[in-house]
Amino acid sequence: MSTNILRWFWNTSRGLRLQSCINAILGIIHVGLDFAFIAATKLSIDIATGRSESSLNIAAALLIGIMLSQILMGFTRKWVAAILGVRSQNMLQLRLFNHLMQSEWSGIEKHHSGDVLNRLEHDVKDITNVITETIPSVLGLIVRFVGAFIFLYSMDKTLAFLLVFVAPVFILLSKIYVKKMRALTRDIRNTDSKIQSILQESIQHRIILKTLERCQSMVDRLGISQALLRKQIRQRTLFSSFSATMLSAGFGGGYLITFLWGVTRLHEGAITYGMMIAFIQLVGQIQGPFRELTRYIPIIVNSITACDRLMELQDVPMEPDGEPIQLKEGGIQIKNVTYAYDKHRTILHQLQFNFPIGSITAIQGETGAGKTTLVRLILALMKPQSGNIEIYDDKGEHHIMSPQTRCNLIYVPQGNTIFSGTIRDNLLLGNPSATEKQMLEALQTACAEFAIERGLDTTCGELGTGLSEGQAQRISIARALLRKGCILLLDEATSALDNETEQELLRRLHQWSDGEKTIIFVTHRQAVLDYCTQFLTLKREN
Repeated sequence: MSTNILRWFWNTSRGLRLQSCINAILGIIHVGLDFAFIAATKLSIDIATGRSESSLNIAAALLIGIMLSQILMGFTRKWVAAILGVRSQNMLQLRLFNHLMQSEWSGIEKHHSGDVLNRLEHDVKDITNVITETIPSVLGLIVRFVGAFIFLYSMDKTLAFLLVFVAPVFILLSKIYVKKMRALTRDIRNTDSKIQSILQESIQHRIILKTLERCQSMVDRLGISQALLRKQIRQRTLFSSFSATMLSAGFGGGYLITFLWGVTRLHEGAITYGMMIAFIQLVGQIQGPFRELTRYIPIIVNSITACDRLMELQDVPMEPDGEPIQLKEGGIQIKNVTYAYDKHRTILHQLQFNFPIGSITAIQGETGAGKTTLVRLILALMKPQSGNIEIYDDKGEHHIMSPQTRCNLIYVPQGNTIFSGTIRDNLLLGNPSATEKQMLEALQTACAEFAIERGLDTTCGELGTGLSEGQAQRISIARALLRKGCILLLDEATSALDNETEQELLRRLHQWSDGEKTIIFVTHRQAVLDYCTQFLTLKREN
């Protein structure tokens, strides 16, 4: 395990260490009770066989008390794991989710959303279990091993060293085992993420698949991925089972050696019946930790793989933090901006343009000319490779576009962007403190009176199920209008509207802006162009 992974584990355990410590303490107490039970068992047998003069009633009461304590401790450990385990998992998942939400937009786009969800669910669960349960359990196993060795050593030094001899062999084999299991587990996780991506996309775009008559194609694609997953799991299971069988054979040999050694010593009169029983019990206490580690090794391997995958998400850089720069009125100045996705795809080259305060501008251009790229640059989701995009106010104060200036932008993206929930829920995303009156005014400005008639508490399904595309667009516009920005940016936001509704919406938006707000349309629609005071036409660079 690399230093980076260990460091990441330590930093990630912040907030989870309390439960880890509680579980470790409970585990050590449980180990102590097990040893106490062995000692009490030995004492009871020695009393029964006349090798000890203590009271059998006291020994029996001691056994009963220890057994009841073991039962109570088992219940307590399960209760703590159930109650605090969910809390710890939620805490880590929330922390990573917050990081992704606050990170740079371009950093996470290389990952499929299904893959990201898979990591936030399964990988987070694996990491949480290792920190809060596996590590305390391994610590308990170490205490159990050391305690059992000391206990056995006090009775028979030769047997103690003979049983411990398996430790170096086990460590050597486990190193080889972990390396192979890590590679197999990584392949399984990647395939599992691919399956989740196929399921997610197919359900989201079911209407497309139906109209293209390609539902069976996605079923076949899912089947191929599932077959690959089964093959990978078979390979891992076969390797794991073979390794476990070899270790079980070794452990069985250890029990046989102990039994034969104990029988021989008992026959010679060197030990008591109680010591013989203690030998049998202690060999389990010594070999048990190694046997348990064979169960924990796959869990640890899973956690290392999960750690790698979550580290990739956490490596996405955060957006720069700072106080929002709010302007009452604003314009945008583009100064010699160049942006290229790679050396063969220059999208914008030395672009210069001014969006004056109160202007209404149409951005036009053929597909691939850079309209979407320019929108993302204005929104400070991406940074130009050269040049600057600045926002300025009526006093001539300029600020480079950044996440801190984003509060001045009112953005309506193209397509359906409705969240599942009520119309009210969607509107409050624009302004959580919006009043009922403000929401109704925003709906009226967006020509969404239908939402007022239905009621703000009307439920919308995923991606606005129950709404037409035009209705979803108008609710999205109303949601955006609740923001307190001074620059309205609409990306093909009227594409699903009929001509009459579009004309009325444009009239209301013009009235809403009152010549003070800057409006930018990304559009090809003539009705929108007729309202614009200036135009920016982008052309493909290559």
